[in-house]
Amino acid sequence: MVEAYCVKCKKKVTVQNPQQVTMKNKRKATKGTCPNCGTKVFRIGG
Repeated sequence: MVEAYCVKCKKKVTVQNPQQVTMKNKRKATKGTCPNCGTKVFRIGG
């Protein structure tokens, strides 16, 4: 389970539909949606 900070809910949430992505600077990140409000959440790091 991956956790990320939701700016809209102002708390850490478990990422729904997490996807591993690579940013332009070759660092790995995880993106998905907040299960509470549906906002996109993003976490830098594997």
